[in-house]
Amino acid sequence: MLRRVLPSALLALLAGSFLASAPATAHPHVWVKAKAEILFAPDGAVKGIRHHWSFDEAYSAYITQGLDKNGDGKLTPDELADLAKVNMDSLPDVDFFTIVKLNGRKQEFATPTDAGLVYENKILTLNYTLPLKTPGLKPRAFGIEVGDPTYFVDFQIVEGADAVVTRDAPAGCVVRVNRPPKLADDVAQKLAQEDVTATPDMSAYEVTTRALVACP
Repeated sequence: MLRRVLPSALLALLAGSFLASAPATAHPHVWVKAKAEILFAPDGAVKGIRHHWSFDEAYSAYITQGLDKNGDGKLTPDELADLAKVNMDSLPDVDFFTIVKLNGRKQEFATPTDAGLVYENKILTLNYTLPLKTPGLKPRAFGIEVGDPTYFVDFQIVEGADAVVTRDAPAGCVVRVNRPPKLADDVAQKLAQEDVTATPDMSAYEVTTRALVACP
């Protein structure tokens, strides 16, 4: 089978496996259903984000090949621990596919915690907490943007009330989620013809999801 080297931006999601099957020739290459929790400290300051990323079935099957060490047909968190570690070691290279702004200022992140992978119903889900490097500011406005601006990975924030939520937020804080518009058919067709090694110019298109938390 022909194989090719994937762009470095995919290291985080391919968990250190630098090679993938050649037939993947369209953008995007990996699909993610995402949820996010915005975590507040007892004093009302934002302290971080809890991410939940569920990968598409095909990618989940590909990346978990050979990880069922005891051959029981199930993948446990222990069997997925090494894969989770490589993901977390690699995600800083792509800035965790996350941008956070607190009161209008872009924030840096500390070392992620509580990371783990779960495999259920043929879907692999990565859960981890992304702390702010400098917590302690109470937000008037807290913005989060999730996605891959190159559109190599298609992040879709799930529909429903649990898409982006707050945890332990002060009374009166509200969340508004702004999803990107669907790409026009001609744009989608063009991207579908892009080679895996190409990086399409997505500057004219919005492909990331933004959420804003406003507090009194």
